[in-house]
Amino acid sequence: MAVFSSGLFSRRTQDLRAGLRHAFALRSDQPAFTTEDLALLERIADAIVTRRMAVPATLFLESMGPMNFLGSQALHFLAPLVECVFSSSELAQIARLLERRDSLQRLTALIEAKAAASKGAPAR
Repeated sequence: MAVFSSGLFSRRTQDLRAGLRHAFALRSDQPAFTTEDLALLERIADAIVTRRMAVPATLFLESMGPMNFLGSQALHFLAPLVECVFSSSELAQIARLLERRDSLQRLTALIEAKAAASKGAPAR
């Protein structure tokens, strides 16, 4: 059995530390939202508020927030079926947005802002 030299041991510990440094980081290194991403989130929020589903949608998004990555993977898996309803570019964009941790928080904030603005508007 080979004996560890102090240099080899310290180098391996430094490699291990470097590998685990960002293992539990909460901030992502992803770029900011693109204009297309923001436009899609706006359309989704508008559709939810127009149908008066702001409260159930907010509750659903808040409760399912930690599993958004699994939802994106399920969307990739079900893409052949869902492409009957959505275009493939929108589907890819939605899946990419679901992979981000902060996208559901952004959508929830948009829904709440639009719902508050619509309550202040006169009834039709």
